[in-house]
Amino acid sequence: MKLMLVCNAGMSTSMLVSKIESAAKEQGIELEVAAFPLTQAEKVIDDWDVVMLGPQVRHCLPQLKKATDKTPIEVIDMRDYGLMNGANVLKKALEIVNNK
Repeated sequence: MKLMLVCNAGMSTSMLVSKIESAAKEQGIELEVAAFPLTQAEKVIDDWDVVMLGPQVRHCLPQLKKATDKTPIEVIDMRDYGLMNGANVLKKALEIVNNK
């Protein structure tokens, strides 16, 4: 699975990337995950299986949805983001991919 995280500059979310990678490794899930700033995300959105937005850019959800008709996009739960709960974010991403 390919999971794209999106935030303003791609920095705060990069911490969450490593937490998600650890959770995936523990669960034996093959995963590619990366953080992108919003401006770059729009250009490569169709290359990913699922896109998850940091809560600080939730207002950009309509803009990103216009950029794709195939990639599901969700906002990361504010609590999971704040606690850097990679396992919960991974679980939500898997649910999205399995239900599309």
